[in-house]
Amino acid sequence: MGSITGAVLKMLLLLSTQNWKRIIAGNSYDCDEPLVSSLSQASFSSSSELSSSHGAGFARLNRRDGAGGWSPLVSNKYQWLQIDLGERMETTAVATQGGYGSSNWVTSYLLMFSDSGRNWKQYRQEDSIWGFPGNANADSVVYYRLQPSIKARFLRFIPLEWNPRGRIGMRIEVFGCAYSKCLFIQHTDIDFKGDVLKANLHAEIDFMAISLLTDFVSPGVGLNDGQWHSISLSAKRNHLSLVVDGQVASAASSLGPEQIYSGGTYYFGGCPNNSFGSKCKNPLGGFQGCMRLISISNKVVDLISVQQGSLGNFSDLQIDSCGITDRIKLRWKTCDHVIYMYTCYQFTKAIYEQSCESYKHRGNTSGFYYIDSDGSGPLEPFLLYCNMTETAWTVIQHNGSDLTRVRNTNPENPYAGFFEYVASMEQLQATINLAEHCEQELTYYCKKSRLVNKQDGSPLSWWVGRTNETQTYWGGSSPDPQKCTCGLEGNCIDSQYYCNCDADRNEWTNDTGFLSYKEHLPVRKIVVTDTGRPHSEAAYKLGPLLCRGDRSFWNSASFNTEASYLHFPTFHGELSADVSFFFKTTASSGVFLENLGITDFIRIELRSPAVVTFSFDVGNGPFEISVLSPTHFNDNQWHHVRVERNMKEASLQVDQLLPKTQPAPTDGHILLQLNSQLFVGGTATRQRGFLGCIRSLQLNGMSLDLEERAKVTPGVEPGCRGHCSSYGKLCQNGGKCREKLSGFSCDCTLSAYTGPFCSREISAYFGSGSSVIYNFQENYSLSKNSSSHAASFHGDMKLSREMIKFSFRTTQAPSLLLYVSSFYKEYLSVIIAKNGSLQIRYKLNRYQEPDVVNFDFKNMADGQLHHVEINREEGVVFVEIDENAKRQVHLSSGTEFSAVRSLVLGRILEHSDTDQETALAGAQGFLGCLSAVQLSHVAPLKAALQPSHLAPITVSGHVTESSCVAQSGTDATSRERTHSFADHSGTRDDREPLANAIRSDSAVIGGLIAVVVFILLCIAAVAVRIYQQKRLYKRNEAKRSENVDSAEAVLKSELNVQSAVNENQKEYFF
Repeated sequence: MGSITGAVLKMLLLLSTQNWKRIIAGNSYDCDEPLVSSLSQASFSSSSELSSSHGAGFARLNRRDGAGGWSPLVSNKYQWLQIDLGERMETTAVATQGGYGSSNWVTSYLLMFSDSGRNWKQYRQEDSIWGFPGNANADSVVYYRLQPSIKARFLRFIPLEWNPRGRIGMRIEVFGCAYSKCLFIQHTDIDFKGDVLKANLHAEIDFMAISLLTDFVSPGVGLNDGQWHSISLSAKRNHLSLVVDGQVASAASSLGPEQIYSGGTYYFGGCPNNSFGSKCKNPLGGFQGCMRLISISNKVVDLISVQQGSLGNFSDLQIDSCGITDRIKLRWKTCDHVIYMYTCYQFTKAIYEQSCESYKHRGNTSGFYYIDSDGSGPLEPFLLYCNMTETAWTVIQHNGSDLTRVRNTNPENPYAGFFEYVASMEQLQATINLAEHCEQELTYYCKKSRLVNKQDGSPLSWWVGRTNETQTYWGGSSPDPQKCTCGLEGNCIDSQYYCNCDADRNEWTNDTGFLSYKEHLPVRKIVVTDTGRPHSEAAYKLGPLLCRGDRSFWNSASFNTEASYLHFPTFHGELSADVSFFFKTTASSGVFLENLGITDFIRIELRSPAVVTFSFDVGNGPFEISVLSPTHFNDNQWHHVRVERNMKEASLQVDQLLPKTQPAPTDGHILLQLNSQLFVGGTATRQRGFLGCIRSLQLNGMSLDLEERAKVTPGVEPGCRGHCSSYGKLCQNGGKCREKLSGFSCDCTLSAYTGPFCSREISAYFGSGSSVIYNFQENYSLSKNSSSHAASFHGDMKLSREMIKFSFRTTQAPSLLLYVSSFYKEYLSVIIAKNGSLQIRYKLNRYQEPDVVNFDFKNMADGQLHHVEINREEGVVFVEIDENAKRQVHLSSGTEFSAVRSLVLGRILEHSDTDQETALAGAQGFLGCLSAVQLSHVAPLKAALQPSHLAPITVSGHVTESSCVAQSGTDATSRERTHSFADHSGTRDDREPLANAIRSDSAVIGGLIAVVVFILLCIAAVAVRIYQQKRLYKRNEAKRSENVDSAEAVLKSELNVQSAVNENQKEYFF
C-alpha cells in the first residue's frame, strides 16, 4: 500500500511561527533559578585550559575549587567556555566573575547559544551584534538580564577582552528555568495524496481530509534558525507520522476506516495559481528558504530535470543555488509567493581562512583557529591548532594519541585500533589537498611481534589510511611495501630485514618515523595480529596529522607585457559565481580577468590607479560596479579583490573597503552564458593587459594553478617577488623581513625576541649568584651578518649613542640589572638600590663621578614586571620606566663611551672600579627574571639561551630559560622554587622502552629500604641540612612514585621520555 507525502504541510507549517501558539502551564512566570551550580564537571568544556586546576569545571560562580576558575592555555580571542545544561532551558540572565584572588578576569565577552552544540548563534538585541561588558576585578559579580531570553541547551562564553596585566579568567552562573514548548496547528483538516517524502526543510502537498487524534507537535528546536533540518513524512493505511531531525515529532491516526492512497502530483513551497485547476490551498503564503535532497517513495527528485522542463513545473525558482552553507549569514530579502519553492539571495563570503598559512600572514600567532578548507565550497569550518613557527603547521588531533598496548592477538583474532579526527574525512581531504606537505608520526614498539611473516611474506600488522587500502610500509619509509626507516637507511638491527621488529627478538625495539605520502593520510586504523606467542607484546603511538604550506595562497604569476595572459577552461558560473584573488602592480590600469560569451561576459579590471571595476552582462545589458579607494592601488602592495554575482545582485569588495552592490533586474535574464576561454592577466584582443602579479586566484572555491600554466606561457613567469613590501610590517622588535620564493620570513638575529614574527620575548630566571657576560673583545671577529652598528662595539671604537631595553621582576634589593664596562674604566650600570629605587649610573669619564638618574617613585623590587628603556644621544639621555615615568637628563661626565669591553647581567664576578652603590649591587647580583634584554643590536640573553659558536658569551650559575614574564601574578619566591629544580633526565635507549615495566617487587622494596636509610642519615645532620635533604627526598620520591604506580604508567613514561625531555625548560650550569 502506498503512503505519501502529501501531508507534509500542515504539519510542516511548524516553520510558520505565526500559526504556532505557546502554552505555559500556570499563571505565574518565575524563571530565575541558578542553572549552573548543580551541573556536573562533565557539563563544562572549553577550548583549552592552563592546567588541570584551571579546567572548565571550576568555572562556577563564587566557588574557589581548583585554581579558582577557568583559564585557557593561551589568552586570545579564539578561546571559549561552554556549558551543557542537559536539556533545552530558558536562560533569562547571566553573571560572571574573574578567577578567584587573581589578576585574571574578562572585561567583555560574547554569548553564543545552540541546541545541538554544533550550529551556534550569537545572542543579539534587536538584530545588532551585542557584547557583554565583563568584570573590572577578580571577585565582584556582574549580572545581566537577557531581554529577550535564550531558549537553548548549550551556552558558550567567548572572551573578547581581558585584564591586560593578567590573562583570561572566568567563573559564571546562568539563571532561568526548564523550557517546555507546546505547539499546535490551527487547521486540523488536511488533504493529502501520497507515499514518503524526505526534504531538508519543509514542503506542502494536497491530501485527503483526515481528522487527527492530536494536533500537537513538539519539534524541540526552532526550525527557522537558518540551519538545515531534515523532515520525513510517512503515511501508511490510516496512520501518519512525521519525523523532524531524526526525532518523531508527531504521529496520528484517522478516526474512521479511511485508507491513504498515493497520488501523482506533489507541490513544494507553495500552490500554483487557481487557473491551473489545482485543489492545493496555501493558507500561509509561499515558503522562503532552501530545500534539498527531496525524495518521494525512496526515489530522489532530480531538480535539474525540473529546471530543464522534463519533470514537473516551477515558477520563480532558483535551482541548484543552496549549496553554499558556510557563509557569513543568510540575508533574506523580500520574496514573492511561490509555486514550487523560492530561494532568496545569500552571501557567499566565507568568514574563516582556508589554512594556517593564511592566518599567519594576517599576523596571528599560535593558537586554535577555525579552518574553512574549501573556501566558498559546501564544507563547514572546523577547529584546529595552528603552530606558527617559521612555517605555519596545521595540527589535527584524533582520539587515539595515547600509547596503546596490544597483547594476545593472532590472525584469527586480530586487534584493530580506530582513529576519529576532529574533522570529517571530507574536511581532512580538502585540508591535505590544499597543503604542500603533510606527515604523521607512527611509532610501533615490538617485543617478539613481527610486522611481516618471513615465511610467506604476508603482513602481520598494517594500517589503513583515507583510501581504505591496506598499507604495509611504516614510519619514515616511502610507499614501498613492508619497509621501515631502518630499511631505507640500512641500519636495521638485523640486516636480513627491512624493519627492526621483523628481527623477532625477545627484547623491546621499535620502528618509528613520519608517514608523509599525502594520498594515504591520515591514518584511520591500525591492525596488529602477532602478539599471541609467549612473551610477545606490541605497543603503538600515533601522532596528530601535521600539514604545512598552502598550495593556493602563494600560487602566483608575474605578467610582464600587456599582450601576455594565461588561459583556462570556460568559467561556469551560470547562476552564481564568486571570484577572489590578490594583486600588486605599479601600472595604472589593466584587466585581471575576462571571460566572454556570444553576448554575455564577465570582466574584472583595474580601471585607474584608485578604481577597481567589475563588469558583466547576462543578457540585460552591461552592468558595472566600481570601488574607489582614497589611496592608489598601484603602490606595489598586495591588495585583495572579491567579486560575487548571483541572480539577485552582484557585489565587489577590495581590501577592507566597504563592498559595493548592484541589484539584478527583477524580470530580466539570470543565466551567465560564457563559451570562450577564461583569460587571466589579459584579454582575447591582447590589449589592456595587466602588468604585475596575481596570486591565490579562486573561482567558486576552486584554486587555479597559475604557476604551472605560467611555466609554458611566454611573457608570464611563475611566482612573484617582493612580499616584504606588504608583509614586512609583521616582523616586530627589530626583526628583518627576508624574501622567500613563496612568502617571507622574519630574521630575528639582531632582535632580543624570537618566533615567526620576532614577537616572543626571550626570558630567563637568574638564581642566586648567577651571571651572563657578553664580551666585546678586540680580537672577536664579528659575523658577516652583523650590522655596522653592532660592529661599533669593537676595540677602540667610540660609542656616542646606544639604545637599551629590557624587562625585569625581582624582590631583591640591592640588585644589579645590567652593567656595561669599557677598557678605560668607563661604565654604565642599571641597579636597584637598597631602598628599592631604580638608578641608572653613567660614568663616561674615568676622572669624574658618575651621573645618576634616580627613579624613587615606588619600590621597584616589588615582584611585579617592570619595563626599562634607555636611549642616549651623546650627552642627552632619555629614560622611560613602565611607559609612565619619563625623564630626560644631560650628562656631565662625557658624551662618548670608549672601547666597550663587556656587558654583565646578574653578579659581577671580577673586580671592577665602580662607585660604592654599583659595587654593592654587583656583589649581590640579581635574583629573579630578566626578559628581552637588548643593547642596540646585541641580545645577551638570546646569545646565552640559544648559543652559537660565534657568540662570545659566558654563563655562570643557575640561568634557566623561563616564561616567568608571562606569569605576572606569581611572586618571585614561588618562581625561585619552580625554577631551581634541574632536569637530570638522561637520554634513554629507545630500543628498550619497557625495561622498567617488568621491575620486580623486590626492586620496589629495596627502594623503600634505601629511602628509610636515607632518612636516618639525614637525621644525623645539622638542622639546615635536614631541611635541605627532606626537600630533595620529596622530589626524588615524587619521581620514584611515577615509576611504580602501574605497568601501564611505566610504559607511557618510558616511551614518552624523549618528548618530555624536549618540552622541559633549558637550564645552564657553569
